[in-house]
Amino acid sequence: MLSSILTTSLLFAGAAIAAQASSASSSSSPAVVCVAGQCLEGYTNTTIGATLSASGAATSLLLLPGQYTSSTNPALLHNLLTSSSASLALSPGFEGNTSLPLNLALQPGVAVYPQANYSGQATFAELPSKPSNSSLKITPGSLALASNVWVAISDSSNDRVIFWDSVPDVSQLPSGASGLSQLLDIQSSACSPPCAGAGVCSASGMCVCPTGFNGTSCETCAPGFFGPSCQACPADCATCDDGMTGSGRCLEPVIKNAPSTCNCLNGVCNSDGSCTCNAGWTAGTNGTACAKCATGFFLNSDGNCEVCGLGCTQCADGNGECITCKSGFTQNANDQTQCFAAQSTTSTGTVCPDGSFSNGTTCQPCSPLCQTCSGPTSSDCIICGAGKYTLNGNCVGASGNGVCDGSSLVADNNKHECDTCPSKCTTCQYPSFNVASTIDQVQCTGCLSGYVLSQGKCVESCPTGTFLDPKDNVTCTACDSSCSTCAGSSTFCLTCANNQLASGGKCVASCPSNSFSSSGQCVTCHPDCATCSGSAFNQCSSCPADRPVLTNGRCLPTCSKGQFFDKTSSACQSCDASCSSCSGAGPSNCLACSSSSQVLRGGTCVSASCNGTSSVISGLGICLSDLVYVPPPSGTSSKSPLPSLTGIDSPISNSNTTVVKRPLQWWEILLMALGCAFIFVCFLMCWRRRMRKRRAAATANFAAAKNLNHSKGWRYRLVRFGERLFGHKKSQRWMVPPEHEEDIRMEKLRAAEEARYGRDVEKLRRESSMRTDRDLEKLIGSYEYSRAGSSRAPSPLPSLRDYDGDRHSHKASSHGSDPRARVANDLAQESLYSQVTGQPRRAPEPRQPVRNAADLLPSRFSNTTYSSWLTPDPTPGPQVHAAPTPAQEYARSVTQLGAQPESPPQRGAYWLQPTSTGGSRNPFLR
Repeated sequence: MLSSILTTSLLFAGAAIAAQASSASSSSSPAVVCVAGQCLEGYTNTTIGATLSASGAATSLLLLPGQYTSSTNPALLHNLLTSSSASLALSPGFEGNTSLPLNLALQPGVAVYPQANYSGQATFAELPSKPSNSSLKITPGSLALASNVWVAISDSSNDRVIFWDSVPDVSQLPSGASGLSQLLDIQSSACSPPCAGAGVCSASGMCVCPTGFNGTSCETCAPGFFGPSCQACPADCATCDDGMTGSGRCLEPVIKNAPSTCNCLNGVCNSDGSCTCNAGWTAGTNGTACAKCATGFFLNSDGNCEVCGLGCTQCADGNGECITCKSGFTQNANDQTQCFAAQSTTSTGTVCPDGSFSNGTTCQPCSPLCQTCSGPTSSDCIICGAGKYTLNGNCVGASGNGVCDGSSLVADNNKHECDTCPSKCTTCQYPSFNVASTIDQVQCTGCLSGYVLSQGKCVESCPTGTFLDPKDNVTCTACDSSCSTCAGSSTFCLTCANNQLASGGKCVASCPSNSFSSSGQCVTCHPDCATCSGSAFNQCSSCPADRPVLTNGRCLPTCSKGQFFDKTSSACQSCDASCSSCSGAGPSNCLACSSSSQVLRGGTCVSASCNGTSSVISGLGICLSDLVYVPPPSGTSSKSPLPSLTGIDSPISNSNTTVVKRPLQWWEILLMALGCAFIFVCFLMCWRRRMRKRRAAATANFAAAKNLNHSKGWRYRLVRFGERLFGHKKSQRWMVPPEHEEDIRMEKLRAAEEARYGRDVEKLRRESSMRTDRDLEKLIGSYEYSRAGSSRAPSPLPSLRDYDGDRHSHKASSHGSDPRARVANDLAQESLYSQVTGQPRRAPEPRQPVRNAADLLPSRFSNTTYSSWLTPDPTPGPQVHAAPTPAQEYARSVTQLGAQPESPPQRGAYWLQPTSTGGSRNPFLR
C-alpha cells in the first residue's frame, strides 16, 4: 500500500514539474522574480505580487508577497528598492507603495488565477461587507488567500470545500476536492466567537450586521424588526411583535394628531394646533384644553361630562344633584337632580294646564313645540313637546339614530334634553332609536386619537379575541372561532382553541421540524438552526447544510483550521499531521502542507526538492525555482541565453549600503523630551526620598534623646502618609501628637530659663573670680601656719563659737561689744574642723597672727545676699556693723542642724542648708 502511494506521488510530482516547466517556458522574454533574500532570472508567467521598476535600471523585478526593507538582499533588489525613482505595478488584490519597509500582501479576500503557479490575469474577490446568498462562478487554476481568511468553494459533487491556505496548482488537490466551480462564501477567521449567519466577520475581528440585525454576533433583530430576515414592522405601527420569532403584529398603531400634541385631553387637535373639545368640555384652570366640564354639565362616574337635569344651571360632579336652579324653578324634593317650574296661574287664581301659560288674566296656549312653557315662543319652552329635546334653550328634533339636529349630541328621553356621547367618543348614535330608548343604549361611532372602537365603546386596546382592523386602525374585529387570538385578519391565529398549536397563522396539531412549542404557539428556530430547543442561536439541535458544524449549541459554517467535517459522525475531525488543512482523513487529503519544506502533490505533502538554493515561498506553497524556468547552460534549449545582470546573486556591500538620514519627526522629538522629563522627575523623586529618609532619621534621633518615642496610632500613621504624599511643612502643629505639646512647651521654657540663668551665672562668676583672687592674696598674707606647741601667740581670727544665731543676740553683740575684743575672742576658739566634725584635729592646728587687724577679709557676698532677719534694724546715727563671714554662717548652720531636730526651713534661711561640695573638705566652697 505504501509503495503504491509513493509511486502515485512520484508520478504526480513528475507531471507537475513538467507542466510547470512548460508553463514557465512559454514566456517569450526573460524576467527576474524576487523574494526577500533571493532573486532568480528566467522565464515565468507568474503575475502575483507587484512589478518593481526604476528609471535607468537594467531590468524590472517581479516581487512576490513578503516584506522588503532597505537592507534586503541581493544587491540588485536593494538598488531598486532604495532608488528614488522606484515605482510599483500591483496585481489585482494587492496594494502598497515604494516607501520602506514594504509589506507586499494580499488584501482580505481571495485572488483566483486561471492558470497554475499564479499565472494569468487574476480575479480578486474581496471580503464582503454584508452577507450574500449569491455565488460566484469560477474556473481556478490556482488560488491565493489573504491571511486569516477562509473560502468555501463547491466541488464537482456540490460539496463545500473549505480552503485556509493558498493553492499554487488546483490540479494537485485530492480527488475529493476536484472540479471547483463556485465560490460560495468568504469569511474572516478573526472573529471570536464566530458571527451568526446574518453577520460578516471583518478583517478587524468585528461582526458587521446588515440592516435590521443586532447583537455582537448579529444574532438578533434590532427593535422594530421581526422574523428570520429581520424585516421592518409596518410603517403605521409604533410598536409591533418584533424579534427573530416575532409575527410583526401591530401592537400600537401610530397615533396621528394625538390630543397630547396640542395640550388637549378630551378633544381633537386641528392642523393649526388648536383643539376642538367634545361636547360638555372646556379649558381647565391650568390652561389645558378640554380638561373640565362646562357650565350646565357635571362629571359622571365614567369620566364623561353629562348635561345637568332640566331647569338646573349648576350641578354636582358624580351624582349630578342640582346646586342652582333656573329662575322660576324649584328643586324637586324627591329627585334632587331635577328642578321643576312653578305652575302658571292667572290673577284670579286659575291654574293654567300643560300646554298653556298665564298672561296675567287668562291662560294662553304655548308654542306647538312645547309641552309646558312660560311664554308664547319656542324659546319659552320648559319641557319640549313629543319628539323634541332641549338644546341651548331651544327645542330641536332628533334623527333616526337619536342624534339631535345640528349637533353631535344625542337625545335623552328621560331628561327631555340633548345629552353628550360616552367617554372618549367623538360621535355616537342609538342602534335603534325610539321614544323608549335610554341613554345607556348609545354606542360610539368615532373615538379620540389613541383609542380604538370595541363593541360601541372607545377603549385603549382591543380585548382578547379581537384584532385591530388594518383598514381603519380603529375598529376591533372578532377573530375566527378557531382562533383564541389573532392578528391582521380574523383567520391568522396567534393562539388556537381546542388545544391546538398556532404555526404560521394556522392551527396545527404539532409543530414543524424547524420550530418548537411555547405557550400554545410554534416558535420558529433561529435561522442558523435546522432544529432547536429554544429560540436563541446557541440552542440548535441540528444544523443546515450551509452551517453543518454543531458546537456548543451553535451551528457554524466550518471547523477550525487543521480540522475537517466528517459527515458520518457529523463532527469535526483532526487532519493528518502533515496537513495544514485538509478535506478528509489521512495524508492523501491535504489541501496545504504544514511543513515549510514540503509541497502538495496529488493531495499528499512531499519533499519540495527545490532547485539550487531556492526554497518554498512562505504563504504560496511553491518553490521559487518552480515559478521560474531557467534554461540549462548547455544551449540545448530553444530559449535565447539569459542576459547577465549585475548584483542578482551578490549580497549588499558596505559601499552600496546607503544610510538614509532623515530629520526627526515632531512626535519623535516630543517623545524624547517627555522621556528626558520623566528621567528628571524620577531622579528628583529619588533625591527627595533620600532627603526625607535623612530628615526622618534625624527626627528619630531627636525624639529618642528627648524621650518622645511614643506608640504610633492610626492618626500618626495617617499624618506620616500625608507627609510622604504632599510634602512636610514644619509650621503644621498637628504633626506633633497633642499629648506631647505641653511637654515640648515646658522643655522650651526650661531651656530658655537655663540659658538666661547661665548668662547671669557666668557674669557673676567672672566678677566673683576677680574678687576671690584678691581675697586669697589677703588671706594667705594674713595667716601663718605652725606646728602644735608653737610659742606664737594665739591666732587673732574671730571665734565661730561666739556667733549668736538669734537675731537679737546678734544685734546686741553688734551694738554693745567691742569689735576688736570680739574678734580676739573668736580667734581663740577651736578650729573650724572641730566645730564641724566634733572631732579634734589630728594635725597641728594652723595659727596665723594678724598682721593688720583692719584688713580682715570682707565677705564675698553683699549685704543684700542675706535674709532680711539677719540685716540689722536701721537705727539713728552713723553705726557701722560688720556682717558675719561665710565661714561663720556655715558653721552656725551646721551647729544648729546638729543640735535641733529637723524642721521645715524658715523664711529667709533656706539658702543655709548644707549642700554637697564634692570631694573637697574646704567649707568655703559651695
